[in-house]
Amino acid sequence: MTFLTIFTAPKPFLDPHIAAIQRNAIQSWRQLGPEVSVVLHGNDPGVAEAAAELGCTHVLDVACNEKGVPFIDDMFRRTRQISDAPVLAIINTDIILFPDFLETARSTAASFDQFVLVGRRWDLDVTEPLDFTPGWEARLRQAVRSEGKLKNPNATDYFVFSRTVLTAVPNFTIGRAGWDNWMLYHSLAQPWKIMDATREITVVHQNHDYSHLPDGKPHYRHPESERNVALGGGKQNMYSQLDLKYDLVNGRAVRKPLTWLRFIRMLERWFETEGNPQGIRGRIFKALRRYRSRLIYG
Repeated sequence: MTFLTIFTAPKPFLDPHIAAIQRNAIQSWRQLGPEVSVVLHGNDPGVAEAAAELGCTHVLDVACNEKGVPFIDDMFRRTRQISDAPVLAIINTDIILFPDFLETARSTAASFDQFVLVGRRWDLDVTEPLDFTPGWEARLRQAVRSEGKLKNPNATDYFVFSRTVLTAVPNFTIGRAGWDNWMLYHSLAQPWKIMDATREITVVHQNHDYSHLPDGKPHYRHPESERNVALGGGKQNMYSQLDLKYDLVNGRAVRKPLTWLRFIRMLERWFETEGNPQGIRGRIFKALRRYRSRLIYG
């Protein structure tokens, strides 16, 4: 029986580096064992071939925008039609997983009826196909310890969740900014537990450029990102992992400590509640946002 279904929408397998890191990611997911199935959405070049070769289910006719980029709501809907797994996960296709991903999903599902897990990633330069022979995990973990960099809490590359939650998702465009921020905002407003699993789960993001996107611009600098933000209710609903209230620690939800960075974010969010604050309120909000950015990015 499938316990966990991972789904994603890969980029085209045209650029050799993008193709290599996507294959690395998907192969790491398949290494989790027979309890885990993988669903690839979309009709970009190479997706069908990768699905067939790596033992994944391929959804060819997922709903897409005029540029052929899949809509997230249909990805959720089609995945639920295909899989009866009690736990689902949407993950970016450049993310490598270790066995702790499945172990944590299993233990969390045993403790919480309804939950969402997210976490920070480790950035690492990976330039070639990985060797998944015995010992691959230890080798890669050593590379992460020596060369990796823990990403700031603004980026969310995976959501693990019980199938009874996140059942109504707007038709965001995948691969653009905003949808993941809304998922955090929405989950925090629900009765289920959303937790930061960074302490329990190590995920590796394989660094890449944005040459696969129009004009080589980052994902947040495209019209589809503006559309995602509007669908999510505006910038005031664009949350980050700084807004989470709980860490997942040894299978328990532990309230996060109030750090200076989280305090600044709380103030910023309070001043932003009007959507687009003006006057003195707006000036304070912008100053807080700039200060938070300096704390995060230096």
